[in-house]
Amino acid sequence: MSLSLSSASALAPRWTSRAGAIAAAAGCGFLAWVLVLQFLRGDLSWTHAQLSLYLHGPYGLSLRLAYCLLAVSIVLLATALQAQLQGAARSGVVLGLFCAAALGLATVAIGDSYLPDYAPDIAFPVHLLAAQTAFLCAIVAILLQSWRFRSDDYWRTHAPVAWWLGWVAFVVLFAHAVLRLGPRGLGQKSAIVLIVAWLVLAGLRLARAPGAALAAGSRDNGFNNHGEDS
Repeated sequence: MSLSLSSASALAPRWTSRAGAIAAAAGCGFLAWVLVLQFLRGDLSWTHAQLSLYLHGPYGLSLRLAYCLLAVSIVLLATALQAQLQGAARSGVVLGLFCAAALGLATVAIGDSYLPDYAPDIAFPVHLLAAQTAFLCAIVAILLQSWRFRSDDYWRTHAPVAWWLGWVAFVVLFAHAVLRLGPRGLGQKSAIVLIVAWLVLAGLRLARAPGAALAAGSRDNGFNNHGEDS
């Protein structure tokens, strides 16, 4: 079997494909639950209420847990990508940005669980800083990684989709956060959906990466060849 896709991909750890599948499933689950909440929370307007308002009240704990699980899946996906990508496609900066975004997301969830009751004076500033960190780091990481995908033989065909989806997410986020266009809830939720969609697509692509299988096949073939020679 040829290893022409890339030597780095061919030697990628077996766990990376599983990590991609887990991250994709977590992202899909998050989006599905957010959609369900739009119907369960009849007290909130889906176009005007930002997702952070759903962290409180009925089903708030479930969404906070979903935030934390998504944060873990982001770190898992980012780590797996850096293990599977080859050469210039790999970036410690991207890994750090994704981890910072995950930390910001988890801080929003955990902070909104305790700070409003125990430290109300800093609850809002912490939420705002954590949310902005999550959005900014995630979108920059997405754009950088999308550009770097071009340097990997396996990921090159995925690069255009990732690149343009990343830019659409950036434009929507910019219109929401900076230009403050349109309903606040619709703008924020649209940006979140696009960012998570990028993560899901990357996870699915990673789950289908042939690296682990090629590496296993090359080891098996090597063993069999030695046996025949003897």
